[in-house]
Amino acid sequence: MPHVVEHSDKLAIVRSVHHEQSQHNSAMYWSIVGRPYPIDSTLINPSRSDYPCFGTLVGWLAQRDGYSGRLPPYVITPQPHCDSLQYITPGQFGSCLGSKFDPLVLNSDPNAADFGVRGLKRLEHVGVERLRDRQGLLAELGARGAPIIDERARDLDVNQSKALSLIASADAADAFDLSKEPDKVRERYGRHTWGQSHLLARRLVEAGVKFVTTVNGPSITWDTHKDNFKLLKNRLVPPMEQAYGALLGDLSERGLLDETLVIWMGDFGRTPIINKDAGRDHWPQCYTTVLAGGGIRGGQYVGESDSHGAVPRSRPVTPADVHATVFTALGYDPHAITYNTTDGRPIPVSEGEAIRELL
Repeated sequence: MPHVVEHSDKLAIVRSVHHEQSQHNSAMYWSIVGRPYPIDSTLINPSRSDYPCFGTLVGWLAQRDGYSGRLPPYVITPQPHCDSLQYITPGQFGSCLGSKFDPLVLNSDPNAADFGVRGLKRLEHVGVERLRDRQGLLAELGARGAPIIDERARDLDVNQSKALSLIASADAADAFDLSKEPDKVRERYGRHTWGQSHLLARRLVEAGVKFVTTVNGPSITWDTHKDNFKLLKNRLVPPMEQAYGALLGDLSERGLLDETLVIWMGDFGRTPIINKDAGRDHWPQCYTTVLAGGGIRGGQYVGESDSHGAVPRSRPVTPADVHATVFTALGYDPHAITYNTTDGRPIPVSEGEAIRELL
């Protein structure tokens, strides 16, 4: 990984992450939510009873603390976490906090020649004043109707207001406009979906977005059950490490890395045993997560596996501990701050223990 190794001094490599769920969507839920899903399955989809992921919670905390930016506080590019578009990872939307805390999911390829966020661009013949007139007319018509006493209706009003604000804002459109970047910068990140998603993430952070998730395709993209080594060498690792190295370097050069926490994680690791098809299968018992920036102490590793890479030998941590570390690094006490589940129970932001070596 020639682009990544340049930034070794920035990396905190946690080599002893482990959990017990071996199916993509439930395992990814564990990783991004910091709590296990009730069943171990890939054939699951989001619901409002889910616990929220840390992107949702960071957006919720930002709005609680007065965030008033034009852009949503949480954005996912280019598509949501999923095994396939039929089975979407739970937890990454508003979950039990409500749809008003859903992220903006692009569902659009930043590397495409005609890339744009669907519905963000105003029609040329509809100016800002005309848009505001339409918004006023809509509010007047709504006031004349019978009120709808339903939580979903309130969420609709909030989301409608946010959508109109986005459309009216030139700054919002500019943040997503990758054509404003020099060709040299775009080439540095890589002219592929993964690279341009990372570049877009940097632009969104600069524009004030609080949490950006870049998703490297459906989980099955990395399902190297067959021909693991050639797939990694020739197709999977080169764009991944180019984009990641470019992001760390670019953030550092712009003076943003100290205040931007970059979390590099997946759903689980891969078996220590090579199977009959020269592949490696699912292995949540021991894998690696990498953190950099945002006050994290780099240039170190935490934890070790046994000699086979099968189980943690020292300093075992769970995804919950990674979450507690992230919230602590962002200045929040993960045990003191709570939110309510759909049945009204208060739940702490994280039940893990921060990895103090990193802070």
